Amino acid sequence: MSGSARRSPLAQIAITSVILCGILIIIGLLTNTFGDRVLVRVVTVLFINVVLTVALQIFMGNSGLSSFGHIAFMAIGAYSSLWFTLTPEEKNRTLPDMPETWIMHGWHTDFLPAILLAGGVAAVVGGLLGVALVRLRGASFTIATFAFLIVVHTVALNWDPMTRGSRTVFGIPDLTTLWIALGAALIVVVAGLLFRESPVGLRLRAARDDEDAAASIGIHIAWVRWVAWISSVFIAGAAGALWAHFITTFSPAAFYISETFVVVAMLIIGGSGSVSGAVLGAVLVSLSSEWLRRLEGWLNQHRSDGTIIGQLIPIELRGFAEIVIAIAMIIILIKRPAGLTGGREVGWDSFGPRRTVPPGMPTANVPASAQE
Repeated sequence: MSGSARRSPLAQIAITSVILCGILIIIGLLTNTFGDRVLVRVVTVLFINVVLTVALQIFMGNSGLSSFGHIAFMAIGAYSSLWFTLTPEEKNRTLPDMPETWIMHGWHTDFLPAILLAGGVAAVVGGLLGVALVRLRGASFTIATFAFLIVVHTVALNWDPMTRGSRTVFGIPDLTTLWIALGAALIVVVAGLLFRESPVGLRLRAARDDEDAAASIGIHIAWVRWVAWISSVFIAGAAGALWAHFITTFSPAAFYISETFVVVAMLIIGGSGSVSGAVLGAVLVSLSSEWLRRLEGWLNQHRSDGTIIGQLIPIELRGFAEIVIAIAMIIILIKRPAGLTGGREVGWDSFGPRRTVPPGMPTANVPASAQE
């Protein structure tokens, strides 16, 4: 039969889910079986990064709008999870200035409900902000999200009763395990793929490709952007809760520009147009960052020992991993603007039954995802 071939959306989602989730499960099993304690921690952070990067991809990849504010929602989720999981006695030690009249002081819940509640707090804040935000375009949207990051960072620095201000929060229960982080990553990967092929995802990408044409056929652009936005920031807030209960000590400095750069780099390197790109970018950047930090430490250790290495490195290296990742991102933006995956999902062109687009059908009648 002639004409362009196209698999059904459910087949696409199933194939890509099996491949991506299978890779993550294999990484988790190998780490648990053969890895030491350090590697387990590295891979746990990797899975949390997958959650955060897919969260960013759900909005940024489908809408075409760049957000520099998702780390702010991660911060909201992280601090909210403290208020939900700490007992009153633990709050007195960790947040001694929290007013006892505050409703959260005498109430706490288990970790898994706290993850959802932390995501919910981020979604409520993001939903209120998004009412105005989704009407912006291009650079205006990006600048507004960066401004929100600054607002949240400033509030966290100065809201002593609830965040300890600029001081480090300690005494957080160590509740995020390798398997919990893996489970969250698997759920979010499938959710990202489902969203991509959902009616909202298709309409959002249609608006991304041609906003005027999308509006002319009745797509409510602000609405689909808002739905994608709150879905994205909900997951970012949940990622913050996972991260907080893994690291167990942090301050507002953990949620600012350098962290924003890293998560954006993950998405750009892998490819913002696909969930596969988000997963690939998170895996590559997470592992390479750890290796580069170890290399930086080794180079600094041999800097003053009189060897050739010491002669080649006259100053102490700092931020070596960030510099290398930034250079890699610049090269990819020049050579492969759509990222390593080219904006395509892994496995979509190799497996499964296809449904056929009849010859002569205008491409405008094909869903947006079919044209990527």
